[in-house]
Amino acid sequence: MASGHSIPSIEERFEFTSGAKRSLLIGGGVGLALVLLGAYLAANGGGGHEVAAHGAEHAAAAGHAAAEHGAAAAAHGADAHGAAAEGGHHAKSWTARIWANLWVNGVYFTGMSVIGMFFLSYNYLAQAGWSAVFKRIPEALPAFLPFTGAVMIITFLMGGHDLFHWTHEGLYEVGGPEYDKIIAGKHGYLNTPFFLGRLVVYFVVWYLMWKKIRTLSLQEDEIGGTEFYEKSIRLGTAFLVVFGVTSSTSAWDFVMSIDTHWFSTMFGWYTLASWHVAGLAVITLTIVMLRERGYLRAVNSSHLRDLGKFVFAFSIFWTYVWFAQFLLIYYANLPEETIYFIERFRGHGGFYKAPFFITLFLNFFFPFLVLMTRDAKYTHSILKVACWSVIVGHWFDFYTNVMPGSVGASGELGALEWGFFLIFLCAFAYSIANQLTKANLIPRNHPMLEESLHHDIA
Repeated sequence: MASGHSIPSIEERFEFTSGAKRSLLIGGGVGLALVLLGAYLAANGGGGHEVAAHGAEHAAAAGHAAAEHGAAAAAHGADAHGAAAEGGHHAKSWTARIWANLWVNGVYFTGMSVIGMFFLSYNYLAQAGWSAVFKRIPEALPAFLPFTGAVMIITFLMGGHDLFHWTHEGLYEVGGPEYDKIIAGKHGYLNTPFFLGRLVVYFVVWYLMWKKIRTLSLQEDEIGGTEFYEKSIRLGTAFLVVFGVTSSTSAWDFVMSIDTHWFSTMFGWYTLASWHVAGLAVITLTIVMLRERGYLRAVNSSHLRDLGKFVFAFSIFWTYVWFAQFLLIYYANLPEETIYFIERFRGHGGFYKAPFFITLFLNFFFPFLVLMTRDAKYTHSILKVACWSVIVGHWFDFYTNVMPGSVGASGELGALEWGFFLIFLCAFAYSIANQLTKANLIPRNHPMLEESLHHDIA
């Protein structure tokens, strides 16, 4: 235990008040009402905006073969897709839009949850002391993984045929009207049993490794010593190796396989960068909100400044990966790659162009400008604005990644989308708050606690 500090300074128990629970439940209820309203409007008012004049280009990219009016496949598509599916990539049903929204939020909140374990692991590997005082916050995030895992497995089982073109059996029948040479060539990896198996393995491995490191942390709190800390270092290192592989393969499975013909060698890094900065924003925002409520009194301006630096730096890193991927595809000018961006710029009547550029603004320009100065990185109000910008911005990021290839012309930004986001957000906050009640907010016997309590970068 840290010397020179009175016991009350590190003995803090978070109280999840009935008022806070009620607020989150009301927020979830509002989200549910928006979902019901959005579903009603979608079911009775038609599905989304009209298909754009660039439907042929979109069809070549998405792997749904013919253009809207049954024209012959585009030059690249004729070779890539084989015989086209009749009718092209028309606007899908409103139920497909529900599955797509569940998938977008499942993928996004899964990422933010597992980043809690990622943050813990690289801090353990580096034997970093500065983060010890607030490690309970990232430690609480992965408790949400069972919820998102269940959502994604159920969504795939019930709506996967609507979301993933490669699940259509006709694509693999040589000589059949829907046969697709490229997708058939990926059948060894993209098939339902193997995909579902990988989906289960991701969540089971991530969650069990978190449960183990969480148990070690709680045992350290009760018993003390360095034994549990050393075990946590080894476990955290193992997780980094596991996550180094599964963060990329899950990105291919969760997102890139929706646009089955498209590929990018940087997409694993891109998705990890998006998950990471969003997770950092959640950690920072939670700490700021707890401090404003009288908790985490041992967290000082130096801790906040370092967290602000993390959000600032990794928003730039995400932008770097985004631009590097875009530049390589633009420079190579290969149809099977460029169509991904063409679809988002011009496809579906240009609907996805606005979310595409909103993503860049919220995830780079805005946080870059507001967090640029030294003082901004530890000022509560500025940190909250910047973190919310990143959290909402990266939801837009996954929205623009998933929606064009899954629902195409049926995509909207209405009550359905914001309702699902609100439900997941409130459930995520409820899970974090509930987890924080289960242990002392400050790990009282962490070997690096003394260093963390005196963290000063002034």
